[in-house]
Amino acid sequence: MKRITTAAVLGALALLGACATATPYQPATASDRGFSELRIEDNRFQVEFSGNSLTDRRTVETYMLYRAAELTKQSGFDHFRVVRRETDADTRIVPVGGAAYTPFYDHFYLHYRYFGPRASYFRDPYRFYRPGPTYFSRYGYYDPFWGGPVEFREQTRYVASAEILMGKGEKPDDVAFFDADQVIFNLSGQIRRPGT
Repeated sequence: MKRITTAAVLGALALLGACATATPYQPATASDRGFSELRIEDNRFQVEFSGNSLTDRRTVETYMLYRAAELTKQSGFDHFRVVRRETDADTRIVPVGGAAYTPFYDHFYLHYRYFGPRASYFRDPYRFYRPGPTYFSRYGYYDPFWGGPVEFREQTRYVASAEILMGKGEKPDDVAFFDADQVIFNLSGQIRRPGT
């Protein structure tokens, strides 16, 4: 019985450790972030890399460019041209610490600013019908049993995407074109794969 408990604890710690690291260079799945691509034409692709909140913008853009070069070589081409490139940032304000776990605060983190002891927008709907200050009109909606988060932090996730056009032969003398072999050679030292 003790062996099963130890295995469960180690498994939980490994899962927790995996969640506390930046997104590695990996294919994206339904439950995890990473790279993905969409073939538009024989030599035209949409390439994307999405990272978690621990993956910085530079890493996301580097992984996307590396995937474009890798995909170019896998498709039998020598160079690629970036037709369109953009990086989106999804920033959220999330609560940290200060309360016992409750699923309600986890799912409504953006709306918490309307509640809690510092609420300024939401007040007691019956405040006009009651004489004198009440708990709700004084503090806004605040659950005294669960408590509430008192500190917040920004959490940003980046998604880099590019539309690339592949070609064969020598790379044209234009800054929009990339030699796939050189990109792979120069960026391979910055690529962190799963399990490393």
